Amino acid sequence: MQNSSIIPKNIDFTLKSDIFNSFRCQAAANSLDIDVKKKSIHNLKIDNINIPNQWNIGLIYGASGSGKTTLAKHLFGNNIFDISLDENLPIIEQLPKEYSYEDCANILNGIGLNSVPCWIRPIKTLSNGQKARAEAAYLMCKNDFVCIDEWTSVVDRTVAKAMSVCLHKFAKRHNKKIILLSCHYDILEWVLPDFMIDCNKQKFELPKSDDFFFNEREKLEFTIKEVERETWKYFSKYHYLSELLPGGKIYLYGLFHNENQIGFQCFANYTPHKKGTKIIYHSNRTVIHPDYNGLGLGIKTINETSKLLKEKIDCRIMAKFSSLPVFKAMKKQTQWIFLGQSRLMGKMKTGGNMSRRGGFREAGVKTFNFEFKE
Repeated sequence: MQNSSIIPKNIDFTLKSDIFNSFRCQAAANSLDIDVKKKSIHNLKIDNINIPNQWNIGLIYGASGSGKTTLAKHLFGNNIFDISLDENLPIIEQLPKEYSYEDCANILNGIGLNSVPCWIRPIKTLSNGQKARAEAAYLMCKNDFVCIDEWTSVVDRTVAKAMSVCLHKFAKRHNKKIILLSCHYDILEWVLPDFMIDCNKQKFELPKSDDFFFNEREKLEFTIKEVERETWKYFSKYHYLSELLPGGKIYLYGLFHNENQIGFQCFANYTPHKKGTKIIYHSNRTVIHPDYNGLGLGIKTINETSKLLKEKIDCRIMAKFSSLPVFKAMKKQTQWIFLGQSRLMGKMKTGGNMSRRGGFREAGVKTFNFEFKE
């Protein structure tokens, strides 16, 4: 990457494409009462480019054909978009070999790709949104400066906003420098750029106030309603434990954006009910579709569904987590009481029962226990 201080202050170049002279091309050109050759030339002139010394995210915005990619190469080098991901391998196998597993987990979680099954499946099996996050994680492992073309161009616009929130948080937390190229203006208030080059207006802009580039973030609406067991099959592949739902009496809820179910939540009774006490239901199988990670929907879904279940039946609600980030988030929730931590030992069946104390994950899995208090 070029140093900001030696990036040209003024840009003036011309993009020109060839005009083919085949019969069909000539027929198309002759159908217009204009000089087609002039339409194949685009001049991009931007003055007073002044990228600040301290920045994390820059946005090059413009419609298709406005010169975004050429401008980025002109400013930051011709090899800025080089990426050599193997779509037949999982993303976690392609992060630098010197990275520990914890390093890999942190960067994948940080970019919002926090579904472990997505880490270990071939990249070609991921959705467009998951693949875009995987590519961003890969690029940011290679360098503290990255340039990402067509950011969110092939995903649902709500997914685009979730991805942009994650990228903003990650860039600020790890002090990365990221240039995004996009033809979508709706990500501005979610990605919060430190500067923008608008190829449509041919103008460089720095924020003069918090709302210079954008208005207040729009309010995204999500709804929760009870769902049938069958909906679990669409979310089980993203859950880190069992593909099966618990046995016995369970209550199931779905998180919806418009008519599209994007989340799943289950409550199950594991504990034998003692007469004279309230029945206990355990929160589990919480899944938000990976495309929508970054908006804090997991914790909100747990909170809202727990409230709905308490209104439906008179019960106690418990929750147990092994994820440290989830534990930290839950500790901030006033609706939950932290009951302490324990270690889940479990057993592994390999032709017979092999206790984890006998060598398989001997230390056990640390779990954090909570009770919902409304």
